[in-house]
Amino acid sequence: MDELVDRLDEEGNYTGQTILKSDAHRKGIFHPTVHIWFYTNQGEVLMQRRGECKDTYPLLWDVSVAGHIGAGEDIYDAALREVKEEIGLTILKEDLTKIGVFKSIQEHSENLIDNEFHHTFLCELKAPFGALKKQNSEVEALTMIPLIQFAEEVWGLANTARYVPHSTEYYKTIIKSIKGRL
Repeated sequence: MDELVDRLDEEGNYTGQTILKSDAHRKGIFHPTVHIWFYTNQGEVLMQRRGECKDTYPLLWDVSVAGHIGAGEDIYDAALREVKEEIGLTILKEDLTKIGVFKSIQEHSENLIDNEFHHTFLCELKAPFGALKKQNSEVEALTMIPLIQFAEEVWGLANTARYVPHSTEYYKTIIKSIKGRL
């Protein structure tokens, strides 16, 4: 679905302009997204397997919940909306802990360039795994993975072909931030 997103400059500052998401991706124009990483107090991380029909990284494991921030939309409102849409969970703004904003440049093809700033949050998963309801159009599967296994596979580079290739710095920040809350 195409939607308007805010146009950002190369440092992640809002320009006051909006653009269609499809045009932002076609032209490589920076725009904001949200990433929400869910973890349990038992040291597990909720992973989302991207849908088979996704334009980028189909069927690879990725962040628990992610999505674009609509033009003029509050970052926290976007995060809450995406969580409800993708995994059927209602959370509160207070449940989110922002751990950073990450610049991401991914040139997939001549006509698909993802230049994004990921506003990244942690959220403790307090609902049982069975209560989650995946968005079938976006999400192929959900699973829980031990943090130690996740760290070994993305940080230790043991199984990187299984995951969306975010930067090592990004994955290290996620792992260290979750570990710090356990």
